[in-house]
Amino acid sequence: MKRIINAKKIHLIGIKGVGMTALACCLKDLNIKISGTDLEKEFITDAVLKENKIAWQKGFDEKNINDQDFVIATGSDHGGPQNPEARAAKRKNIPYLTHGEALGQLMNEKIGISVCGVGGKTTTSAMLAAILEKGNSQPSYAIGVAKIFPLGNPGRWQNGKYFIAEADEYATSKNYDHRPRFFWQKPRYIIATNIEHDHPDIYPTLIETNKTFLKFFQKIPADGALIINGDHINNKNVLRKFSGPCQTVGFQDHNDWQIKNTILAVKKTQFTLYKKDKNIGVVNLSVPGRYNIFDAALAAVTAIQLGIPFEIIQKSLSEFQGTKRRFEYIKTKNNIHYYDDYAHHPSEVTAVLQAARHWFGKNKKIIVIFQPHTFSRTEKFFNQFMVGLSTADWVFLVPIYSSGREENKSGVSSQQLAQKIKSQPQMKNRASFMNNEANLIKTIKKIAHKDDIVLTIGAGDIWKLHRLF
Repeated sequence: MKRIINAKKIHLIGIKGVGMTALACCLKDLNIKISGTDLEKEFITDAVLKENKIAWQKGFDEKNINDQDFVIATGSDHGGPQNPEARAAKRKNIPYLTHGEALGQLMNEKIGISVCGVGGKTTTSAMLAAILEKGNSQPSYAIGVAKIFPLGNPGRWQNGKYFIAEADEYATSKNYDHRPRFFWQKPRYIIATNIEHDHPDIYPTLIETNKTFLKFFQKIPADGALIINGDHINNKNVLRKFSGPCQTVGFQDHNDWQIKNTILAVKKTQFTLYKKDKNIGVVNLSVPGRYNIFDAALAAVTAIQLGIPFEIIQKSLSEFQGTKRRFEYIKTKNNIHYYDDYAHHPSEVTAVLQAARHWFGKNKKIIVIFQPHTFSRTEKFFNQFMVGLSTADWVFLVPIYSSGREENKSGVSSQQLAQKIKSQPQMKNRASFMNNEANLIKTIKKIAHKDDIVLTIGAGDIWKLHRLF
C-alpha cells in the first residue's frame, strides 16, 4: 500500500479547514508538493497557509486532479466523495483518503498519542507538543487550530518518535461514512478530557457516544496507557467497562494523579500535582480557568509517562500562551478588552464564562456575542445553552452557523434562544438576537464601558466581528 510519507504530490480538498491546514503543514515538512482547493470566503487559517507559502485555488474542479499521489478530502464538507475532484481522483485511480484516514496513516509512522474528548482536545494537544518540544523530543503533531502560542504552526513533522493528533469522534465523512474519525488512529497513548454527548446528528444518545469512546480506548496496547480525567461522571461510567492500562487525573481522592492547592484568581492560575500522596510540584499557568488546569495536568502526566523531567514540564506550561481562538486576547480599544473563544458545546461555554470571572475579577462586566454551531446541537442542548449563557452580564445571539452539513429540520433559531435567556429574572432586557452586524456593533459600543470585556464565542466565523469594532 502506498504511504503518504513517500508521496511527491498531494492534493487537499477543503485545505482551509483547521484540521486540513495542520495536515498541510505536516506534509510540507515532509517536502511533499501540496496543491489545494477551498471556498473563496475568508477562513481563520488563511494567514497560516500564506506564511507557509502553501498555495490554494478557489472552487473545486476536476481539472485540478492529474498526477498526484494522493487526494485527501476534509470529510464532512464540500460533498465528500461526491466532490468533483474526489470523483476525478477515483476515475484516475489516484488514492482518495479522508482527513481522518490520512491522520491515521501518519500516526502509523511513529508512536501515536491521540487526544480525544469534548472540550480541551486542542489545548491539551498543544500543551503536550510544547512540553515535548522544550524537552528536545522533536515531536510531530497535527492540531486543529490556526496557531499555537508559542509553537506557531498547528502541524509539524520532525525526527522525533512521537506523533500527537487530535482524535475526533465525529463521522469520517458525513452522509457517506459514519465510522468515527478517530478509529483510523492506532495510538499507544490516549488522553481523554470529557466524554460528552456532542454530535446528536451522528449519535442519537449519550449511550452511543460512550460505546464509541470505549471501543477507541480498547485499541490501547499493553505497553501504552489511557490518561483520563477521572472526575467526570461520564468518564467514570465508561471506565467501569475498560480493563486496559489507565492513569486517572483529577481533583478527587480516588485518582492516580491528584490536582490540589488550586488558585484561580485575577490573572493567576496555579495548582500542585500529586501522585497519590507524593507532591510532584507546583505548576503556574498563563491561561485561565479550571478547564485549563485539567488540560495542563493531563498533558503533564502524559509527559511524565514519556520520561520528560518535571522541571521542563513546569517551565513549558508556564510559558504556554494558548492557541488561536481559545480564550484568545484580540485587542484593547477605548479601554474595552476584546477576546475570542471557539466554545460551542454548553459545557464549554459555561467553563469559559467561569474562567472569565476568575481571570478578570467578579466586578468586571462580561458582554458575550454567541454564535450557535449547527442546528442539531442547538436544539438538543437548548436549555443548557440558556443556563450557561445566563451567567454573562449581557448576551447577544447571532444566527446559527450551520457548517453546511445539515438542514434545520426542527426550526430552532437564535431568536428563540435569546428569548429564553431574556426570560430569566437576572437577564431581563439583557439578551437580544442581532441579525445586523452594524446594529450589533452600535449596540455594544453603547453599553460597553471602561475595562469591560467583550467576548465572542462560537465555532463558526464569529471571530470576524472583531475587526468591525
